[in-house]
Amino acid sequence: MGGRLVVGVHSDAEILKNKGPTVMTEKERYDAVAACKWVDQVVPNAPYLTSLEWMDKYNCDVCVHGDDITTMADGTDCYQVVKDAGRYWECKRTQGVSTTELVGRMLLNTNEHLRKTTSTAAAQSPFLPTSQKIVQFSNGKEAKSSDRVVYVSGAFDLFHVGHTEFLKRVKQEGDYLLVGIHDDDVVNKIMGSTFPIMNLHERALSVLQCKYVDEIIMGAPYSVTKDVLNKICKVAIVVGESGIVYEPDLNGSDPFKLPKELGIYKEVEVEGNNLSTEIIIDRIIANRKLYEARNKRKMEKAALEERMLEEQQAKK
Repeated sequence: MGGRLVVGVHSDAEILKNKGPTVMTEKERYDAVAACKWVDQVVPNAPYLTSLEWMDKYNCDVCVHGDDITTMADGTDCYQVVKDAGRYWECKRTQGVSTTELVGRMLLNTNEHLRKTTSTAAAQSPFLPTSQKIVQFSNGKEAKSSDRVVYVSGAFDLFHVGHTEFLKRVKQEGDYLLVGIHDDDVVNKIMGSTFPIMNLHERALSVLQCKYVDEIIMGAPYSVTKDVLNKICKVAIVVGESGIVYEPDLNGSDPFKLPKELGIYKEVEVEGNNLSTEIIIDRIIANRKLYEARNKRKMEKAALEERMLEEQQAKK
């Protein structure tokens, strides 16, 4: 759609006023967006109502939004001004989950969403309607024979800035970062409860959008194997995060036994990396009533926005 992408991110106060409480803090959201491979510039504290003056300030020709209406707290269209000026473009929204749905999954505390995606039902996730979506998100970069390939693995559930900071640090260990993402069944058996919150396809696309990642292995084994180290590309080093207690595999073995024996395992420290999937879930549970009310308001607001969209389409 253009040659440069500038992303405005709303403050916590703006979101609270117009939508409800946030899950991530504004600083966490600013950093997460900055780590997206398609983003050229992040504009913090962007107003909820997009104005022509704001666009001009950052040398933006057009404002792009998904094909749904987003409204202010008073019900007015956030983009009406730029629409009237002919500087508004729409794009098809990626089918899949929203913040509202993810919060709903945590509040319901069930693993119903995982039943849609198993190792033998690759196309069931609404977040991955075709294999072309993976191609869209991938950078198509293959490791060169001279590259030092780094391998990390994990669930990468509710992909957040803690993950991006870890991946950023790990990328410093080599030239090419290969990320193994464990499938839903493995994550559930190792972590228990209702984990993962996001299914494999949702987690894979979340990892692929990160600018530090070169390639992924979907459904990577929990324990590092010879195939992992050699089949995709020759792995030079396997990295874990210091201070993290990694659960043993289902047979009780150390998941990093092989790379440790080969002398290619290393743990790195990530400064200031305090956010985790568990912390995010704790935030939701601790403020359960607030988020339940938020989701209820969001559903009511979504119904209003849908009616507004239908009315706009009827006028065309």
